[in-house]
Order: sequence, then structure tokens, then C-alpha cells
Amino acid sequence: MTRQVLLFICLLFVGSVLGQVSYSIPEEMARGSLVGNIAHDLGLQTNRLASGKARIYTRDSDEYIELNRERGVLLVKERIDREALCKQTTPCALHFQIILENPMEFYSVTIQITDINDNAPTFEKSEMEFKISESAITGVKFLLERAVDLDVGINGVQSYELKPTDNFALKLHNNADGNRNVEMVLQKPLDREKHEQISLVLTAVDGGEPQMSGTMMILITVLDANDNAPVFTQHTYKATVTENSPKGTVVATVTASDADRDSNGKITYSITNAIDDIRKLFEINKENGEVSLMGNIDFEESRNYQISLLASDEGGLTDSCKLIVDVQDMNDNKPEINIMSKSTVISEDAKLHTVVTMINIEDKDSGENGNVRCFINENIPFTLKTTTNNFYSLVTDSDLDRERHSEYNITVTCSDEGVPSLSSSVTLTLQISDVNDNAPVFERSSYEAYIVENNTPGLSIFTVTARDADWNQNARVSYILEDSFVNGVPVSSYVSVSADSGVIHAVRSFDYEQIKDFQFRVKAQDGGSPPLSSNVTVKILIQDQNDNPPQVLYPVQTGGSLVAEMVPRSADVGYLVTKVVAVDVDSGQNAWLSYKLQKATDRALFEVGLQNGEIRTIRQVTDKDAVKQRLSVIVEDNGQPSRSATVIVNVAVADSFPEVLSEFTDFTHDKEYNDNLTFYLVLALAVVSFLFITCLVVIISVKIYRWRQSRILYHSNLPVIPYYPPRYSDTLGTGTLQHVYNYEVCRTTDSRKSDCKFGRAGSQNVLIMDPSSTGTMQRIQSEKSILDEPDSPLELHPLSLSLWNTTVFFADHFLIRFDLKEPSSETMRRQVLLFFSMLVLSPVLGQVSYSIPEEMSKGSLVGNIAQDLGLDLKRLKTGKARLHVGNTAEYIELNKEKGVLLIKEKIDREALCKQMTPCALHFQIILENPIEFYRVTVEITDINDNAPIFKMNNMLFEISESAVSGAKFVLEKALDYDVGINGLKSYSLNPTDNFVLKLNDNADGEKEVEMVLEKPLDREKQEQLTLTLTAVDGGEPQLSGIVQIHVTVLDINDNAPVFTQSTYKASLMENSAKGTSLMTVTATDRDQGTNGVVTYSISSNTDGIMDLFEIHGTSGEIRLIGKIDYETSKHYQLHVKARDQGGLTDSCKIVFDIIDVNDNIPVIDLMSTTQSIPEDATFQTVVAVMNVHDADSDINGVVKCFLSDNVPFIIENTSNGFYSIRTNSDLDRERASEYNITVTCSDEGVPSLSSSVTLTLQISDVNDNAPVFERSSYEAYIVENNTPGLSIFTMKARDADWNQNARVSYILEDSSVNGVPVSSYVSVSADSGVIHAVRSFDYEQIKDFQFRIKAQDGGSPPLSSNVTVKIMIQDQNDNPPQVLYPVQTGGSLVAEMVPRSADVGYLVTKVVAVDVDSGQNAWLSYKLQKATDRALFEVGLQNGEIRTIRQVTDKDAVKQRLTVIVEDNGQPSRSATVIVNVAVADSFPEVLSEFTDFTHDKEYNDNLTFYLVLALAVVSFLFITCLVVIISVKIYRWRQSRILYHSNLPVIPYYPPRYSDTLGTGTLQHVYNYEVCRTTDSRKSDCKFGRAGSQNVLIMDPSSTGTMQRIQNEKSILDEPDSPLEL
Repeated sequence: MTRQVLLFICLLFVGSVLGQVSYSIPEEMARGSLVGNIAHDLGLQTNRLASGKARIYTRDSDEYIELNRERGVLLVKERIDREALCKQTTPCALHFQIILENPMEFYSVTIQITDINDNAPTFEKSEMEFKISESAITGVKFLLERAVDLDVGINGVQSYELKPTDNFALKLHNNADGNRNVEMVLQKPLDREKHEQISLVLTAVDGGEPQMSGTMMILITVLDANDNAPVFTQHTYKATVTENSPKGTVVATVTASDADRDSNGKITYSITNAIDDIRKLFEINKENGEVSLMGNIDFEESRNYQISLLASDEGGLTDSCKLIVDVQDMNDNKPEINIMSKSTVISEDAKLHTVVTMINIEDKDSGENGNVRCFINENIPFTLKTTTNNFYSLVTDSDLDRERHSEYNITVTCSDEGVPSLSSSVTLTLQISDVNDNAPVFERSSYEAYIVENNTPGLSIFTVTARDADWNQNARVSYILEDSFVNGVPVSSYVSVSADSGVIHAVRSFDYEQIKDFQFRVKAQDGGSPPLSSNVTVKILIQDQNDNPPQVLYPVQTGGSLVAEMVPRSADVGYLVTKVVAVDVDSGQNAWLSYKLQKATDRALFEVGLQNGEIRTIRQVTDKDAVKQRLSVIVEDNGQPSRSATVIVNVAVADSFPEVLSEFTDFTHDKEYNDNLTFYLVLALAVVSFLFITCLVVIISVKIYRWRQSRILYHSNLPVIPYYPPRYSDTLGTGTLQHVYNYEVCRTTDSRKSDCKFGRAGSQNVLIMDPSSTGTMQRIQSEKSILDEPDSPLELHPLSLSLWNTTVFFADHFLIRFDLKEPSSETMRRQVLLFFSMLVLSPVLGQVSYSIPEEMSKGSLVGNIAQDLGLDLKRLKTGKARLHVGNTAEYIELNKEKGVLLIKEKIDREALCKQMTPCALHFQIILENPIEFYRVTVEITDINDNAPIFKMNNMLFEISESAVSGAKFVLEKALDYDVGINGLKSYSLNPTDNFVLKLNDNADGEKEVEMVLEKPLDREKQEQLTLTLTAVDGGEPQLSGIVQIHVTVLDINDNAPVFTQSTYKASLMENSAKGTSLMTVTATDRDQGTNGVVTYSISSNTDGIMDLFEIHGTSGEIRLIGKIDYETSKHYQLHVKARDQGGLTDSCKIVFDIIDVNDNIPVIDLMSTTQSIPEDATFQTVVAVMNVHDADSDINGVVKCFLSDNVPFIIENTSNGFYSIRTNSDLDRERASEYNITVTCSDEGVPSLSSSVTLTLQISDVNDNAPVFERSSYEAYIVENNTPGLSIFTMKARDADWNQNARVSYILEDSSVNGVPVSSYVSVSADSGVIHAVRSFDYEQIKDFQFRIKAQDGGSPPLSSNVTVKIMIQDQNDNPPQVLYPVQTGGSLVAEMVPRSADVGYLVTKVVAVDVDSGQNAWLSYKLQKATDRALFEVGLQNGEIRTIRQVTDKDAVKQRLTVIVEDNGQPSRSATVIVNVAVADSFPEVLSEFTDFTHDKEYNDNLTFYLVLALAVVSFLFITCLVVIISVKIYRWRQSRILYHSNLPVIPYYPPRYSDTLGTGTLQHVYNYEVCRTTDSRKSDCKFGRAGSQNVLIMDPSSTGTMQRIQNEKSILDEPDSPLEL
């Protein structure tokens, strides 16, 4: 479609004239240059070119040539680049046609483009990189990239040049296709150590004029080969290290260098010592040669170390050196204390200077570090004496007393004179044995104990404890109850004493009311011989328990006649009615009584005194008060739990006895009152309301009072303290009750200040209660604290305490424990038993030596020691001769009967002395009485019992085949535990084809074994070598050891890859799928590992090759990655390169022949087309002209064309490849306004391919059709009450014509409806045909109307048609029902009468209503909305008839009012309401009297009783709810207090009343002032008194009979402004 060709085609024939012209021009001619005179060459006139509209047709190629029709010449239109146009194709030509019209003529023109030398040779890459191993052999080839020259022929590439040529030469290979392969050949071996990088320049030169060239850089990286061994900077290194240096300390750093690089130059260091423990003490960093400590260095074990070091590279080449480490001594050995003889027990009556222990001191250090001084701890009756060199004796220095010190921990400390000084110590535990010289002693001179009455028999009362200062059996105390009597009964029937523990048990249950206390004596006796004893007095006090309820003395309760107290009606407030008198046989607070009024006929009249039980009036007695009053009084004590008694007091309110008598005749019967119900309800409501309000007031008052009291009493955040009354008695008051009030106080608190425990009666006890004090309660007690009692958890037996104190003393001061049964360290490994005379120690020294071979059997004779020392056998026995070997094993034993030394254990010289010579055993022979020492030395000589051995069974070496001759490899030395001539002598190596053995003598006499390479290795011939290294000693018989040496020859890159073929050929179908595997090329490399890994790559520099093919880098598989097109190229040539990791390469050529397939569809070029044709066009009118061509050839390029079916057109072949499309029948736009003409052209290939093009041809319109309505007439509906302008509906008229001819306009024809123009009802949109309502319609006025609409098109002349339209109005529910009967007026009342004799279904009246709407909007229904009596009337749903639904009775009201609602059926519905008055009566006057005020609603006054009941229920509910809430809160708080305190003691918060007693005249005392603050949960507590005041003293002597008194001089705390109501 890039060409615009205008041709004239005659209707009758087409004349064609064909011709051929050729030209030749060079490329790159300037624009406008002359190509040739085409008019002259074709024999045409220039005016023919103009009239024929001559033009050039180039199909789809660019237009490089243009035609000048005025001159008739061809000119260059665009610059022509032959390389871009034809690439490497020769010859290169342009082909095009010159087309003329009127008549049509075609001329073919060919222009050949010749080449000029305008392109220099170029390389695809600016540089190439090669990595070649220095081990590459000469003659190795490396394929280079060829240069590309876009020119052809002589102007193409002619030659190559490589510079410099020191190591490489250039070699060219001519291929069959004329191309040349360029190879770079190694001529001289490479040496990385001399030149690591080599840069070459490859130059390509063409043969044109002027000559042009291109260059490419070749960068060669020489890869390293392992041809250099590591070399240490020194043969011998020396270093110094301090002993006991920490692990990780760097000793020295050795360095070796390797001229190689990377892995070949990577050096690893190792330690090769095999004989000694060097590898356990030292380690070397494999990477940096840093030698560091990994064990403990001890100067005493070795003063220097010799370390053999090896440096090896990755290729197995090695070098060795020696590191000598000198150890510097430090004072790191503490003196060793050896206990040679000791005593663990000594009697407390031992004599002065008795020897206790003998010790021996040794220090491994020498010089000042080995000088030792010893001393013992101070303040002990012992001293340390020096007996001889390094021997000490520990003797007593003063008298011993076991009761003062039963045990001594004697610490012996020995320190040397080193810097810093080191010391060691040992603690000797010496027990002092006991003598029975102390009698048992009780902790107290007398004991008092308390027991609560009603105890269970066998109860433990308390424990008496006596201590005996003696020990063991002498200190074992037994307790005995001495015989005595209590009230004439043996004391053993009251209590018993445990003989072992001293626990006193109650034998019986005590009763406080029978016996209050008793005493007895207990004797303590020890277990000594003879036994010693002492005794003590014990007093038991019985404590009262609340086990008796109060007893009412007055009034006396009898079951006979009734007794009543009389109260005159004139009695005033406070009148004493009577007094309830009661007593409690218990004592203390258990006997405190309180009186409460439990129940009363009238609670508002009487009260009972809380403390005195007096019943008094609390208001004036009135006449309304009942004569009979019954009071129930409860008397309750203050015990825990409390006990109570109840008494009923009858009171008569009367002035005379007869009045009382008449009332009390039926006193027991309650009078039944039947008062008015309303009165009782009002009364109940008032009472419940009063109680409710009173309850609230009391609760608030109590809360405020308690809050104030808590502020007054505590002034702190301390919790409520459990209260236990103090012990005192009252002697004041003159009441009838007993005066003894004994209180027992037990106080605890959680304070951090102090605690008090008062557990017994004693001397004067005073509690200082000064409120101004900030301290805790203090107790002044003249006797010992109760903590001295034997059951105190803090007390121990005196002996245990002594031991404990002694242990703590030494633990705090020395922090050392010494266990004789578990000796530790070297100090405790030796056991030397010596006899020391108390007066003199006389040592005798001598020396004897023996020599024996190792491995002698047990019992073998060493020597006659008795003879050699000049001793007789009797002296050996009497002197208890024995061997002292120190901390070594006992290899030798002494036979005292024969006086000889024998082998006790088999001796292995190597295990005993290792490599040390000479090897000897040193020990001493010790005799006692007197002590004599003899030194004996036994030398152990070596025998050849150990063969040379190697630590490893196999030695592995990995040596590169590039290793040079003379390379050394250090071998592991053999180890022979024997010494001297029996030690290692020589080595031998077999076979010796490649290696020989070399021995180097070191200065220390050792030999270094090296394996030297004599003949180069070749991995391709022999990859593994196995050698045998033999070590031989010099003993008899001669022993040897062997080790296998396995040498693995490491590969180097000395072989280049080789392809199996130099040229590969294959065929390839064009359009093969991407990813198709084409073939696999193979190259082999004799090297192995990375050197034998071959990678493949495509090196072709032909454009597009790399986009079409790819090769797998490792497998050599060639795959298709692009699209192969036979029409583009008929064959492809690839150059594949194989390369190993060392940079060695080989190349091959692959030729692919492309097999053509029918893969090109015919191409259709539209040369001339018509877009539109009138529908009245004549027959055979030409519509389009096209050209069809197929890129395929032969039968694949033969094309046939045809049109789609059912179109009024045909296609004709006018010339070769040219077709015309013509009309074949008449056209009608209304039948088909457009034709999509599909032209399909297919070739004759297999399978056949085709292409098609669709031509869209518009048929232009002629106005030959009038508009036509969709219907012959229209009807439309519209709902009344519409809004003006509402769209009613849309009409449509269609015109078969097109465009303006089909444009329809709608016109409303003139007419009238009910005399009104139709335009006042509706309007029509001229464009859309939408009919709009001009006004709002009312269905009740007009129900339908009709008019005519005309449709007219826009043609010339215009055509039209018309249609009738009918509009129908739809009803809407817009009118409510109208009630016709009964008529509703605002005047007189109209009522329907119903006789009382009316039966069921009686027709009362009928409601008549109408609705002006129509349809269902006018359907009416009637419902009874409201009625005075719904059970009497009903309304007919459809007819509105009101009828009775039951029999009318006399009870029915005369006046009946009915409300009837009339509702239509519209959506939404509308309704009307009518009121119908019905009179149920038999006469009109009766009706008239009732209906005078019928319009007014009656006001109902509900019964007052209902409201009263309701109010009573509400108030009662509130009152009960309040009580439930209060009780719940109380229970909750009680539970919280239980949870918080976790105590079994009852918590009685006690708040003392603030008043004083002035000694009234009542029968009971009035003074009850107590103030105590207590808490629980601890046995150690304090009391805190939190207000200011004068000194307060509580006299707590149990023998005291006075009362508690309080003196206060300052103002009351009640005056403080901390009340919650004060600000």
C-alpha cells in the first residue's frame, strides 16, 4: 500500500506494452545524479510520459530512483549504499517498473550498483581476552576472531598481521567457502613470574584503493602453574614464652613465601612433631603461620620446646623449619603440705607439749620461690615447731577445756618467698574428748505455763529444757517428775513429763472453775558416771474459756403465774421500769455482759441499758399505749464465741391493778382487729417509709461515726488489730457481779520495729504507751526474756552452738575447709607414717644405688638392702621399716623378713621416664624408734622392646605434574620409644623411580626426612604413585616400622581440546521451532578436573548468526533460537570454538543447508480502489485494481484469486499478477448499503497458503423511500394529575434512505378536542417524536382524546406519511370517600335508638359513603374504629351496616358512641371517619337525659386503695433492697478481711468510748475504758499508739488487782479537725 498508482482502464479492452532497460552506476552517488535517459532508451516522447501519468512502481522496496517526466530521465532520489541494499550479495541491482495509463503500459528497468572501497575492516570486539596457563606447551593454537569488511571483491579483507611475535605467531587457514580462519600459535613457553599480562595487536588489511585496515587488542592473562615451592624466611626461629600463659597467647609468627599465586601460592602451615605432646600444647594458624598456645606451659615439666613446622602449597610442594620456644619460670607453684602423722582426738586433760601432728612441706619452685615459712592461726592453745629441714610438729601450748572449746580448726599456712608470694594452707580438725564434769542446768530458775481449760488429755503444755555442757553420753539429759500432791491428789494425775524431750503433757482435762493453778518440780539428770542432776519448779496456770452462758437472776422465769411490772400512765421519760440482773460464772471478758432489747410490743416506748440491764421509758406514756406490753431481753457475754440467755418481761401500762388484771386475763391471746383496710394500708405505708428513712439515716450516721473514730484512734493506715483484753482485775464498784476481770493480752502486728510476746506471769511488766513516742512498744522485764525458753526456734544446744560459732568463725576468717577423708591435689597423694618421739627426733641418712633392666617380672630381686645398709633383719622389724615413695607409684617393695628389695609392679621405662636418660626410681626407707632415713636410687636400663612406628598409617601428598625436579617434601618422622642404640637409626624409600630420600641432621641430633623429586611427573601416564617409607632401629633384634606414601599427581592444563570433526554438515527445515536441537559437536581434552572442562561458543562474525543459533556451553548442543527463512538465506555457516579453563582452544565449522517450505502467503497490493458508488451505477463499472505476488517460487508461487459469494461483483485477471474488480448486477442501497468484498488469493503449494483482503464499498443513497411509522395507529396512557411537560410516549417512523434523505421530522397536525386546539393538550418533538403533555389532566373531566402526527423526510423533494394517536387518561386515588349518611353537623346531636329488647343482628343504622374515583380506588370498606362497648356492635365490611352482635341487656349503658372509618382501596388508600351515637333505651326522654352532656368524656376517679397498695409495694421493695445490699456489702467486707489477714483469730475492732466513770450508785460499775490497736499474721509484732496525750501506763502484773487507769492531761483528740464533716 506504499505505492499510489492511477490507471485508466477502458470498459472494452486493456492494451499492454512490455519492455526492458538496464543501467549500471556506482554506489554513494549524490542525490539528483543522472542515471539514464529512459524516454530515449524506451523510444518514448516526453509528452507521452506526461499524458500517461508515468510513474515508478517499486512494490514494497524503497524508492532510490525518481522519474523526471519533463526531461524523460531517471535521477538518484536517495543515496544508495550497496552494503545496506545487498549486503554481501553480488551482483547488486535495483528492479522496478514504469507504468503509464491511457493505455496502460509496463516497462521493467534494472540498475546494477557497483561497489567502492568505503568500508574498512572491523572486528566485532575491540579486544579479545585469553587466559593461558604458563604450563601450556608450544604449538598450542588459539582461534582468533575474523575481521568483517562490508565491501566485496578486492575491496574486502586480504591479509592479517600480529605484533609482537615474542611468544606467538599467526597462522591462516583457507576454507572452501573462501573465508579464512585466523589462529594464534604458541611458539615460546610462558612464564607468569616474568610476564603476567601480554598485550598483542591483530591488524586486518583490505585490498582496495586507498587501502584500509582495522585492529583488535588481544589481552593474554598468563595463568599460574604450581612450579614454585614455599620457602621459609628462616630455617630456625626462636621465641620466649612465660609459663602459665593463657590459652591463645601468640608465641611467634613464622612466614613462608611462594612465588606462585592464587591457590598455587596459598600456603598452609602445620606442626609435624610426632614424638612429644607438642600438638597438645601449641597450635599454628594454617593461614598466617601464627603459633599460639592451646595447652598449659609448665616450666617444671619442660624448660624448652622444639616445634617442627611445615609450609605446603595447594600443589603439594613443601618447606620446613624449626621453632625453639624457651619457657620462662614463674612462681606458680604453691608450697605442698603433706600430713605425715596426725591425731584427730585429744583428751581435754592432755598434758602440755603433747604432739598432735607431723607435717612435711615441699615447694617445686627453686631459689627464693622454693623457700617456705609456716605458721598457724592465733588464739589457740597450740604451737608449730620445726624439727628438721621442711618437717614441722604441732604440739599443745596450754591446758584444754572441751566445755570452752570442744573442737579446734587449726589452719597451717605456708608461704614461699617468691614475688608475688604464693601460699597454701591446710585445716586440721581436732576434737577435744569429754570428761563428765558438768551437771545439767535448766534455762530458767522456775517456769510458768498456761493452758486453756477444757483441754484434751495428752495435750502438750510446754517444754522444759536443761543443758549439759558435757558431750555425748555425759550430756544426755533425762527429765523426771518428782513426787508431790495437788489438793491431795498426786501431781502425776495432772501432768506427765517426757524423759527424753522434757515435754510436759496434760494428763486430764482442766476446769478453770475448779482449779486455777498448781505447781510441781522436774529433775534433769545426765548420763555420766556417776550421773549429775538439778531440778526446777514449774507452775501451771489454767486459762478461762467461755464455756458458760449467762444466768438470769431477775426477773425469775417460772412456768406458773404471770408476773408483770406496772408502769403508770403518768410515767415520764427515763422512768425505771425494772432491771434485768444476770451473772456469768466465767471470768474476764467472758463474764462481761451486755443487755439488748430483742423484741417489744412497742419499741418506741422502752429501752434497755446496754451495761446495767435497766429497762426505762424513752418517751412519755400516753393513753393510746396498750396496757399489755411484752419485752424480750437478750443477755450476751463478751466471749468468743459469745453465749447468751433470753428473758421475757411483761409490763402493764395502767394506774390500777384491776385494770391490769382485766387486760391480762387473755394476755396470751392476740386481739384480732378488723379496722378499715384503707387505714391499715396508710399506716403500713407510713411505718415502712419511716423504717426505710430511719435505716438510711442510721447507716450514714454509723459510717460517719466510725470514720471519725478511726481517725481519732489510729491516725494511720494500719489495719484493724485483733483485740485480746489485758490481764487485770477490778476492785471498784459495788455491784452484785464479781469484781475479778483477768485479761490476757496477745498482740501482733506487721510492723518492722519490734515484737512482744507475753507468755507467762512474771514480775512487773510495764507497757510504755506515751502517744508522743515514735518507737515501738517496749517491755521492761526484770527477769530473762521469754526468748530464753527452751522452745524458742532460735536457740540451739550449747555444744551445737559452740560448734556452729567455731565453724562460722573459721569460715569468715579463713574460708578453708579441710577434709581428711578426701585428700585432694598432689599434697594429699602421699601418705608418710613416721614415729615422732615426744622428746627427741634423731634422723640417720644413707645412700644406696641399684641398676636393673626394665620389664622385670613381679617378685624379681632388686638388691639386699639390709646387707648394703649394714642393718640386721631385727632392726627392720622393730623399726617398722617401710618405703616412702612420695607421689609416685610403688614399683619396689621391701621384704622385712629377708631384708631385700623386690619388684612389686612391672616397670616400663618408656612409661616411667619417656625419652629421659638416665631413668631412675628414688625413694626412702624409714625406720622408727629412732627415726632413720635411707635414700635408695634404682636405675632402670632400656631394652629394645619398641619398634619404630609412624603416627599415621598413610601419608598423602598431592603434587602437581608441573612440579620441577628438586622439589622437596617433608615426611613424618618415625617414633621409637626406646633410647640410645635401641632408638631410631635409618630410613629407606621404595620405589625410587621419581623420588629419592634425603636425611638432614639437626643440631639436637634429630633427623629431618625429606622426599626429593628427581623425575618430572606426568598425570596422563600415571595419576597415582604408592611409595613405602621404612624406619629401622639399631637394637638387637633389629625392629622396623613402615608407612605408605600415596602421591596423587595433580593435573595442569597441558592439553588443548580437540574436535572430533573439523567440519560438520546438517540440513534444516526453514521455520523450524525455536529451541529445536540441531546437532551436538564434541571436543575432548586429556586433562582432568577444571583443566579438562571444555566450553563451547559460536565465533561467527556474520550478521544475524548469533541471533539465530546458540550453543550449550558445556554439552556442545546447538539449538535454534531465531527464525530461519529460506527466502532470506539458503544456507548458514557457523564457526564453533572449544576452550578449556586454561585458555587452550580448537575450532570447527558447521554448515546448515536450508530446506524450503511453502511458508509465504500471497501478498495482495491494492493499486486503485473506489470507496463509494451510487446505487444507480451502470453495469461493469470498475471498482478496484490490485497486484498479487508470492515470494515463494515454482508451484508455491502460482496464485489464483476469487471473491466472496453473494456479492454483485466479479474479479478478472488483466495481466500477469494484475486484477480488476467490476460490478456484475444492479445495486440497491436500501437492500445493501455497504459491501465487504473479500478477495482471497491462494497458492498451489502443499499445504496451500492463502491471504485475503476485504474492501469496504459504500453504496451512495438516492431519495426514493418515504418515512414509515412502526404502527398504523398508537394508543398511550397517562395518569391524571401529571406534571405539565411530562413525556407521554415516543413514536418512531423509519426511512429506508440514508443520511439527509432518511432524516425524519415529526409534525402535529391541526385539530381540536372538545373545541380546544389539540396543541393545548400535547406537543410533539420534531426530532425525537416524543409526545409531551402540555397540561395536567383530570380523569374526572376528560377520559381520552386523539390527534394525527405527520412524519416527513429531508430529501428533495421531501416524502411524508401520517398516523393517528389516542391518549387515554388513567384514574388516580386523589379523592377521599364522602359520607352521605349519617350527616355530620356541628349543631344538635343525632343518635340512633336501639330498644333494649333488640336481638342479635339488629340493624341499628347504615353508614352510606361514595368515592368519585373509579375502579378499585372507589371500592369502599367499613371498619369499627372505636366503640363504648365493642362486644355489642359490629359494622359490615362492604355495606356499612351497623348491627348488634349480642342480646342487649339492662346493664348496657344508654349512651353508646361508635367511630366508623370508611376507607377506599387505592394506593395509598384514603379514608373518612364518622361518629355514630347510639342510644340503648326504650323511650326518647330516657335518651334525652343521658345525651345532654354526651360530648364530654367522663373523668374517672380510681379507687384510692389501688394507689395505696402500689405505694406500699414500691416503698417496701426499696426498703428490702436496701437491707439486702447492706447485708451483702457487710458479708463481702467480712470475706475480704478474712482473705487479707489469713488468721484464725477473730478480729474484733474495738473502739473505746470516750467517757469516764464517776462511780455511780448502780449495781454495776460504769468504768469501761479500753484503747488497744492490734493486727494479726505475725508472732513478732509491735503496738503503735497514734495520738498525743499524757503518759499512759498499763499495769500488766497478773498478781495485780487494780483496774486499768488512764490519765490524760491534754485536750481530747475529738477536737482535732479531721472529721469528715469538718473543713
